[in-house]
Amino acid sequence: MSNRTRARNAKMPPGTTAIRIPRQRRRGFGRRPEPIILVVPEQPSLAARAAYAVGGWVWDRRRAWAPTGIAVAAFVTAAIVHVLAWWTGLILAPATAAPLVWLWWTSQHRPAEEPSVRRWRRGLALLGVASTAWAALALAFGPITGLLELLWLVNAIAAQVLWLQLRRTSPDPIEEIR
Repeated sequence: MSNRTRARNAKMPPGTTAIRIPRQRRRGFGRRPEPIILVVPEQPSLAARAAYAVGGWVWDRRRAWAPTGIAVAAFVTAAIVHVLAWWTGLILAPATAAPLVWLWWTSQHRPAEEPSVRRWRRGLALLGVASTAWAALALAFGPITGLLELLWLVNAIAAQVLWLQLRRTSPDPIEEIR
């Protein structure tokens, strides 16, 4: 290779291939530009392939994992709000009774004859009470205090299991719960 087409100061990372385009010969005055060097990796690494595969799998199934994402967002939000204003847990504490009020109201105004509907309502009310109680306690005392971590994990797993079960068994889960 002649001196005209070789780049003098090109440093190449290991495991790469360089494609060199020699500078163009032209007539005229002025400074000539250096050659263009394109650095292309030979193959993606195993870590890059694994990250791409996991990312694609998560993206394809993002609706199925919505409760887990919401649980993680709630955990982070509770930690931030606890640091900024711990007293908001005291304001949220009375809201723990809201799922029980909903369960009482639905049993009075929309009675269900099927036992499966009554079980779903009770399960959702229990999950709502547990989640609201966790949120109030996490805001007041911090999400990683005592058994609150375990309660968060149990709530997240229960919500995820219920979500997947509802998506699998019923074409319109809202109609079944009413």
